Amino acid sequence: MLKGSIITISFFALGIISGIFLLLPEKLFQYPVSTYLVYLLIFLVGIGIGKNLPQVWETLKSMHIKILLVPAAAIIGTLAGTTIFSIFIPSLPLSQCLAVGSGFGYYTLSSLMISQRAGDTLGFIALISNLLRETLTLIFAPMIVRLFGEIAPIAAGGATSMDITLPVICRASGERFAIVSILSGTVLTLIVPILVSFFLRK
Repeated sequence: MLKGSIITISFFALGIISGIFLLLPEKLFQYPVSTYLVYLLIFLVGIGIGKNLPQVWETLKSMHIKILLVPAAAIIGTLAGTTIFSIFIPSLPLSQCLAVGSGFGYYTLSSLMISQRAGDTLGFIALISNLLRETLTLIFAPMIVRLFGEIAPIAAGGATSMDITLPVICRASGERFAIVSILSGTVLTLIVPILVSFFLRK
């Protein structure tokens, strides 16, 4: 588990260094390479699900309606944590802090919505905080499993557990949780615009 986190951190650091010193050809960035790589990883996850379909089915049968508790726990935990954290930044109203937290890692949509409704500064905060949520899940998913259990990385990944963090979650928690991860990420993705709009209502 720890070895996996170290490898992920190493590649992440290598990417930062490559970006700073422009070690890769600029033409590489003219195409959405990262998007295609995500699609490839999701395809490989699909292969894994198909190969382990009996285990996946058993996991779904054992959870029943409890499967909906995963996105519910992510929502409640995120908003509760954001409320506590808002105490330490009195310059921001609680409603704005909750709007930022309601991005659930979906930084592209949430930061755009927040920028339009509450200004570029809060939009930038939403971008950084939600991007950080995704990054920390990618790096520490194995450690999260060891400390809090197999479902914990799904909640940590938030909306990204249906795509970007899905391969890492499957590796850390097991491919039998892939369907749970996709369902949770889908629910959270759909609820992001609803909650952001609610907390930033005039």
